[in-house]
Amino acid sequence: MAKNKYIALLSNDVETTSIWFNDLRNETGEKVMREGIPRLLDLYAKYDVCSTFFYTAYMAELFPEAVKMVADAGHEIGSHGKSHIKENGFDVMPFERQKCHLEYSKKLLEDISGKEVVSFRAPALRVAPITARALIETGFEIDSSIASQRFDFFLSFGSKQKLSFLNAPRLPYRVQEDNIYKRGQSKLVELPLSALLMPYVGTTMRMMPSLTSVQQRVLHYESGFNSKPAVFLIHPNEFIDESEQSRKITRRSSNPIAYLLNDLIRAKLKVKNLGDSALPIYEKLIAFYAQKGYSFLKMKDYVRDEFRF
Repeated sequence: MAKNKYIALLSNDVETTSIWFNDLRNETGEKVMREGIPRLLDLYAKYDVCSTFFYTAYMAELFPEAVKMVADAGHEIGSHGKSHIKENGFDVMPFERQKCHLEYSKKLLEDISGKEVVSFRAPALRVAPITARALIETGFEIDSSIASQRFDFFLSFGSKQKLSFLNAPRLPYRVQEDNIYKRGQSKLVELPLSALLMPYVGTTMRMMPSLTSVQQRVLHYESGFNSKPAVFLIHPNEFIDESEQSRKITRRSSNPIAYLLNDLIRAKLKVKNLGDSALPIYEKLIAFYAQKGYSFLKMKDYVRDEFRF
């Protein structure tokens, strides 16, 4: 039987980030476990979706049940690094510290889930060229931190390094051992997140659902042409609502321009359609793929089939 050229890789980054408070909060992590993840799992079960969930080690340590429930539902468990604090960005950590964080999160997630962990996504998509070698040396087979041809408009941490996204290969590729942004012959496969300058992610979907619908159709035509998988990123914290609590936006940067762009402006934009309102918008996106006959795969299954692991 011929392979399906239409593949959707739906991915989920699981952390303690509160979109409402623009900060990391243990209380948010618990709400993600009790409300956000179950809502996602129910939606995926409705459409027979297999997906990949990337956990920070911090979230997994606090709430191991959040990992177990996803593994028990048949989804892939991946690493999202050790924590989501900006000092632990893989674009600023030295090589040995990157390896330490990768080894720690990999072992922890494997111990909790009882499943192998071979896929990685960097917190906030922040990587450096040497992250490729750190991943290879710690036993990872897959990275999904590069968003080819995405431009962040300097509204996210690490946006200067992310300019490398603009020249990264668009189709899945084996990376150079010392440069994750370039095609090479290493054992590590990059699964680029889909983008058309604008990111193809839950935040954009909630803020501009009509634009994301157009983006989805264009990406569908691209898949018909070159069999590029659609790689979408969303967070379980997008399906919880903390707006009953008074809001004060936490300042995460001492730089006034970074504070304006990364904290004030971005934080105010990102709260649109949070909680229950996000579910029908995301279901519409999934239903499109189901109607078009896409296969919903875990990242490791896609890579091991396409790259003959």
